[in-house]
Amino acid sequence: MIKEDYKIRNAKPGEFEEIGKLMVHVFSSVEGFPKESEQPDYYKILANVGELTNKPETELLVAVSSDGKIAGCVVYFGDMQYYGSGGTATRERNAAGFRLLAVDPWARGRGIGKLLTIECIRKAKDKKLFQVIIHTTMAMQTAWKMYENLGFRRSEDLDFMQGELPVFGFRLPL
Repeated sequence: MIKEDYKIRNAKPGEFEEIGKLMVHVFSSVEGFPKESEQPDYYKILANVGELTNKPETELLVAVSSDGKIAGCVVYFGDMQYYGSGGTATRERNAAGFRLLAVDPWARGRGIGKLLTIECIRKAKDKKLFQVIIHTTMAMQTAWKMYENLGFRRSEDLDFMQGELPVFGFRLPL
């Protein structure tokens, strides 16, 4: 449950390095998720996440606490051709997506991931898109459950392998 107010906004370029470090820390600490030595290219994307905002209709969103600390982040794609995943997701039309949702360990259990997800859904609705597409892994069961509780449903046609890691697709019709 959210215990304080968090503001969701676009990340500032001066925050990109800090956010990249947060993402690397969060993803590398997930039990069962590949480590940097196993997927160095993926971790390079995480560390340089701000560069994704150079793509059209791509935003790096942050949840910021009342004292200005970044509690979590996510990358929103208003056009799936820039989504950058494996599989068929980048060919989806009239769809938005988000990837790389991360919540700092100190902020877990406060609804930050849900706030960031709802903001991505709102952006897609505002654009009058038909669906939101996401991917997750077995190691991310907390997020998986949250997505299902928000109405996302498994979509096996979006699944792909990232190296040895099975990645599972979900859709939320709007």
